[in-house]
Amino acid sequence: MIPSSSCAPRPVPGTSCGCIALILHQFAESLGKAIDAKDHHTWRHSDEVADLARELALLQDTTPLQADLIHVAGHLHDIGKIGVSDALLRKTGPLSVAEWAEMRRHPAIGAQIVRPVLPLAEAGVVEMILHHHERFDGKGYPSGLAGAAIPFGARVIALADSVSAMLQDRPYRPARTFERVVDEIRHFAGSQFDPVLADVFVRNADRFRELCHWLPPEKESALPAILKTALAV
Repeated sequence: MIPSSSCAPRPVPGTSCGCIALILHQFAESLGKAIDAKDHHTWRHSDEVADLARELALLQDTTPLQADLIHVAGHLHDIGKIGVSDALLRKTGPLSVAEWAEMRRHPAIGAQIVRPVLPLAEAGVVEMILHHHERFDGKGYPSGLAGAAIPFGARVIALADSVSAMLQDRPYRPARTFERVVDEIRHFAGSQFDPVLADVFVRNADRFRELCHWLPPEKESALPAILKTALAV
């Protein structure tokens, strides 16, 4: 099992496997925070996606192990944005064709970054990262996969990612209310989102509301000073 923060179970004390798993999960969480810190609009986005995705997976009777792996992938889903320019990530206007092409590269970049970590690659985390922008109707990217051809974890993260993104202020639009987000998930069930997962989210909306913990950076605990310094370079 690969446990993490407050939403995940702890490893069995005294087992080397549990310690390694915990380190992997905590490192994934740290990498997610590092990417989010590039832009204050996405502060804690990866944490929120990870927590929402794990809860959604568990409500689908996923095993705790698989839910924990999805939690890890949620922390890492945007790690590929390290290869996208800051100016593009913070742009307030519409993207050009070339800029959109660059932005769409981040799932593949993220998969390349994580693939050398064999325990995560063998557990399917790389594929979850690679395909988290696929759409259920096949109109997503990078591979245009549709329906059950999209890895389950990627379908879960796609929905959690959209929920978290809609709840946050972004340079190109203000944050939406939670009620509006629920309506959006309901409306795009079967097109953008897996309809079964969308139904689970809508039916358990109050439960998911409690997991939406994003706070403005001035109210959020600071990253370790050494990491903040490195990111400012």
